[in-house]
Amino acid sequence: MKKKIIIGILIIVIGISIFLFSNMDKEEAITYEEEPIIKEETKVDTKIKVDIKGAINKPGVYEVDSNYRVNDVIALAGGLKKDANTNYINLSAKVTDEMVIWIYTKKEIEEFKLENSSANYMIKECNCPTVDNTTCLNNSNDSSNKVNGKVNLNSASIEELMTLDGIGESKAQAIIEYRKTKGNFTKIEDLLNVSGIGESLYNKVKDNITV
Repeated sequence: MKKKIIIGILIIVIGISIFLFSNMDKEEAITYEEEPIIKEETKVDTKIKVDIKGAINKPGVYEVDSNYRVNDVIALAGGLKKDANTNYINLSAKVTDEMVIWIYTKKEIEEFKLENSSANYMIKECNCPTVDNTTCLNNSNDSSNKVNGKVNLNSASIEELMTLDGIGESKAQAIIEYRKTKGNFTKIEDLLNVSGIGESLYNKVKDNITV
């Protein structure tokens, strides 16, 4: 009789123990449930084409990522020739699709200086890194920065910008500073992004500007 009682007690104790352990497993499963893994989206760079010419070892058209800088394209094109002059080129400028980068020689730059009394030298290709980051290099007069009589925001000098109604020296300088830091204007509406230029001023000049 005593043996039966002892066996019964053991069965009850074992049953209670199993019940308690099973509940503990459930609690642990809830407590330590893994957090879902969030996958980060991979940023895809757009491919663009850039034409590099002049005093470069491997001139030509190159397909590059949209985040490339002028200096990256120069490296891709085999680097500069010994007589290249990059003093007037913004090597840190971001490249754009169909951009032309023209690397001039030291001799060519000196010839441009002799032919132009102004400090704002001009170049044949205006969609390129510019002399002192304000104008394009060219041996023609300032009118080459106008298309159909409109002022080109990406190549005009301070003097040319100041011919626009409501654009004084400070605003002209702000436009040039925008070109230095942000790169070329892609549309005339980008002028609204320049500090100090609002809707009313934009409406005054919009018919006389281009990019």
